[in-house]
Amino acid sequence: MPGARPSGVRREVEVTESNHAQRLPSLGFEVPFMTEIVARLRAQVIDELKRRFVGRDEVIDLIALAVVAGEHLFLLGPPGTAKSALIRQFASALQGRFFEYLLTRFSEPNELFGPIDLVKLREGTVASVTTGMLPEAEFAFLDEIFNANSAILNHLLEVLNERVFRRGAERHNLPLLSMFSASNTLPEDDALKALFDRFLLRCHVDNLPRELMPRLLTAGWALERPAPLLASITSDELRELSDHVYNVELKSIMERYNDLVFRIRDLGVTLSDRRSVKVQKLIAASALLCGRTAANGSDFWVLRYVWDREEQIASLAALVNGILKEQPEVHGKEAHPLAAVPEKVDGEDLARQLDALEKELAGSSRSLAALARLREQTAGIADRSAWVPDVSARKHLLDRANKLLQRIGS
Repeated sequence: MPGARPSGVRREVEVTESNHAQRLPSLGFEVPFMTEIVARLRAQVIDELKRRFVGRDEVIDLIALAVVAGEHLFLLGPPGTAKSALIRQFASALQGRFFEYLLTRFSEPNELFGPIDLVKLREGTVASVTTGMLPEAEFAFLDEIFNANSAILNHLLEVLNERVFRRGAERHNLPLLSMFSASNTLPEDDALKALFDRFLLRCHVDNLPRELMPRLLTAGWALERPAPLLASITSDELRELSDHVYNVELKSIMERYNDLVFRIRDLGVTLSDRRSVKVQKLIAASALLCGRTAANGSDFWVLRYVWDREEQIASLAALVNGILKEQPEVHGKEAHPLAAVPEKVDGEDLARQLDALEKELAGSSRSLAALARLREQTAGIADRSAWVPDVSARKHLLDRANKLLQRIGS
């Protein structure tokens, strides 16, 4: 039965002053060991997870960002892409109480929040047995979250908004640091869209490309053998780090951020006033994870992950990357790894590659293996097309790639 559980074993790991100096400048907060917490989080958890999970650096960085910001992360993608394993190992490394559950249309609130205490009910009191359940978790992962029915939905909205669970007269203040969820589809129902809205960060996770398969097989085989990720940082220390998000100085980026909000809205992304305010926590958390007490232009990378619909991902990334290119701080040592902008993509070369694939499809025997290879190559071109600087050329390439994918899939 799923439930919250202490994860991992605490182990003291020495972090020398020289390591601190190489990794991070002093944060300058009132708590002198805040720099050390960031250094240990990066060295013992983030970097170690990146070594274990091939091709998942982006997701790992977003998990850390969500936890430090005290926000929630939604992962869009097919099953079998290591989503739950990543979150489970992150929680384990921090010795955090972890709860996970796969929702179906028939899931009941008791399965998440605990059953009614029958002994107390006989005494006339409605109380829940929350041991090992979501109300006691510091990290939670709900798979196929859009299967949530109305009975669960109202409770989840309250958990995500207020970190509170109510049943009858009882009220639980939850220790939840972040909730993570996953689905291979986006919601259409308005009630479920309200739930989706509470996940400030959204990330698309797909199967790894062909060239990473040898590394994936080796790393995946190693993960089959139990090897707990041992770190000296705890969830309590991470909670303390999260509290310092509000101490990060945002004044220097506010004018640029204000302009960027409206440029994102012009793309059709629903970045409401409430979400616009909350995104500032992501910007501040990015600065904090980079060892800074002040945000700068390089922290705008977080805006790549505020999309509403899958078709917005490429255009939003292109907009944010264009903004990042204008920020001198992106090239500094204190910039976040995800602030890096890919090198300029040659649109004409991508067009020639699409020509070749279209020609190959026309003459293909249409074997399953051949179609799978064509689909993978076309998807790769579509991903790279998002970085083409010219807007009209980018749109043309994306349209061609999407039409080709539809032909391959038909």
